Amino acid sequence: MDVDTRLGLIRQVGEEIITETELRSLLEAKAHPSAYDGFEPSGLAHLPFGVLRPILVDDMLKAGVRMKLWIADWFAWVNNKMGGDLEKIQQVGRYFVEVWKAAGVDMTKVDVLWTSDAAREEEYWKRVVTVAQNSTLARAQRALTIAGRTSKEALQAAQLFYPMMQVADIFWLDVDICQLGLDQRRANILAREIADKMKWKKPVAVHHHMLIGLEGKKEPEGYDENSALDAEIASKMSKSKPETSIFVHDGPEVIARKINSAYCPPKVVEGNALTEYSRYIVFRKRKSMLIERPEKYGGNVEYFSYGELADAFVSGKLHPADLKKGVAASLDEIIRPIRDHFEKDPAARRLYEAVRSTEATR
Repeated sequence: MDVDTRLGLIRQVGEEIITETELRSLLEAKAHPSAYDGFEPSGLAHLPFGVLRPILVDDMLKAGVRMKLWIADWFAWVNNKMGGDLEKIQQVGRYFVEVWKAAGVDMTKVDVLWTSDAAREEEYWKRVVTVAQNSTLARAQRALTIAGRTSKEALQAAQLFYPMMQVADIFWLDVDICQLGLDQRRANILAREIADKMKWKKPVAVHHHMLIGLEGKKEPEGYDENSALDAEIASKMSKSKPETSIFVHDGPEVIARKINSAYCPPKVVEGNALTEYSRYIVFRKRKSMLIERPEKYGGNVEYFSYGELADAFVSGKLHPADLKKGVAASLDEIIRPIRDHFEKDPAARRLYEAVRSTEATR
């Protein structure tokens, strides 16, 4: 596969690439560069984790990238997830791996690694301290938005370790690419600056889109000084708000109910949850979207691209109620194999039941 094709695949992943020139040079130099994506184990898998992330991993693998999936159990512990119970956090981590398998991620082509394993190594903590020595307290506090914390929240001193550890991870894992959400850009920018200062390998940052919740676009809440990015972070689908999220275990009736209550103003695609799910999930997993409707409303209609669907919606040819039916049916088809895996595989079912029974804390 030529460099332009590989670059095109990674462009499908990255809403922001810092920098594309560096990425091209990397692809020209390496047939199989390495990248990582990190996950705090907490709660049940929703669309961004269970469906969108595997889509992105698949594109990275097609581009020849060797992926490292970083189970950030100590980060979840520092961030008081799952009540601050490390054993429960690690149980969620094992469940996460099962979700990736069920979602079709080729686990033979990825390395699953755990922060708790790295934390046993003295060299890891030397990296953390070195990063901290080259960062100011103010910079660390600003970077805490990567942990999903706003500037208005009271923080524990332990949480100041979070950004220092995340930056250290990049160098500990020795990756060429940081493939994370846009909400993680502060850590990646800091890593690039420290790489220049310490003469360490400078990572390329590939930041993917953050899928919005069912309530649509929200106002900034203090996550970032950039108001546009702040609003994006505030709007992302959150597992801590179950009625504004779709989970990979939701059945067709639950999906339909949640979708019917979603923010979907007529003729508007900006901040519209349903057009967003169509763009980033349905048309990435399906060749078309079939929308069934009575003959008196024009009969069934099938769209073969997001652009075609968006044009019909903006023009008023596609009604929000019909779009909701099409998206609900499509998401159910996409989620069903994951849901079925956890219902039919006894070991997977036990993991799911254990995670479901534990109250996830934000």
